[in-house]
Amino acid sequence: MSGHTDEVQAFHPRATDADLDDLRARLAAARLPEAETVRHAAPDPRRWEQGVPLADLTEVVHHWRTGYDWRSFETRLDEIGQFRTTIDGLGIHFLHRRSPRADATPLIMTHGWPGSIAEFVDVLDDLAAPRDADAPAFHVVVPSLPGFGYSDRPTVTGWGLERIAAAWVELMGRLGYRRFLAHGGDWGGPITTVLGGRFPAHVLGIHTTTAQAPPGLSTDELTAAERAWTEQTREFWHGHRAAFAKLQAARPQTIGYSLVDSPVGLLAWILDKFAEWSDTRDSPFETISRDRFLDNVTLYWLTRTGASSARIYYESHLALDPELRVDVPSAIVVYPRDIEKCPLPWARERYRRIVRWRSPERGGHFPSLEVPGYFVRDLREGLAAVLAASGGRP
Repeated sequence: MSGHTDEVQAFHPRATDADLDDLRARLAAARLPEAETVRHAAPDPRRWEQGVPLADLTEVVHHWRTGYDWRSFETRLDEIGQFRTTIDGLGIHFLHRRSPRADATPLIMTHGWPGSIAEFVDVLDDLAAPRDADAPAFHVVVPSLPGFGYSDRPTVTGWGLERIAAAWVELMGRLGYRRFLAHGGDWGGPITTVLGGRFPAHVLGIHTTTAQAPPGLSTDELTAAERAWTEQTREFWHGHRAAFAKLQAARPQTIGYSLVDSPVGLLAWILDKFAEWSDTRDSPFETISRDRFLDNVTLYWLTRTGASSARIYYESHLALDPELRVDVPSAIVVYPRDIEKCPLPWARERYRRIVRWRSPERGGHFPSLEVPGYFVRDLREGLAAVLAASGGRP
């Protein structure tokens, strides 16, 4: 890859007091619209029909301004271990939690939008150092996608799925991990799929919450439940619920001005998706920590990545190669309230060695935050099945 350097540096970012004061001042001076015209008493998902309800937004803004502590998240990231390296001319930030176990297997975990590395900070210790000595352990690497968090913001086009996957292979090699496992959801799902399909010499196997079937498959042989999944996914992408993706794919720069200039605008844009995509009756905070959610939003704010993160849709929306096939062992889980649900017969058309398939009773698009206990167990068991099928050790 061009712009090669083997240098990996420890990284300890600190927001300035001035940046945090500016954030609080902007929150205090926010100009809010009138309340939505569709109103229902909580808890009721219909309250969100026009987007984030004013009362909910006002409450979160108040907590963000008066009760939230960014410094504790900075401390947590340092406890895990933060690093940066330059790959293909772009600075890449990543967390690296090494396991104390001699038998641990390298694992790269890729987030999506509107998530970040914040999605995984609460599960890394359990994955690296499980209490059960018989449970598999992992050396976990969690990179920030290009244009997200503390990774550099690309200044040219071309940072799509294939280039990111190739960068991840380079990153793992620099850390001494010639062969490794891969997990991903949301954008991390297709990136993980590319890793498994393009780099079988390096990828032992994959685990994903976002399986991507090839296009054009028939529903004739599906069960009624499987056809319902495909209809729900079709409705998501062809109805108004995917307007955010079409906007960010077509005009990321335009929406980016609001996301970088207004913390309330950024908050509402992200909160809307957490609310709609979580397995909750009304508010995402029924299962997701309000402070961990704000860690995620504040990371976008302080790094000014509202526009650059949106560009992943411009680069990669509907860009997964329809001919790509994955022959390494694959474990797939489909959470019931996720926005895309791929039935097993369709998944088999792309992932040709599915060794474990699960569809749990609870969970949505952010399972590591919504159902972290189940997420860790499923990831362990899925990757254990993958390792057994691949012959075990790297």
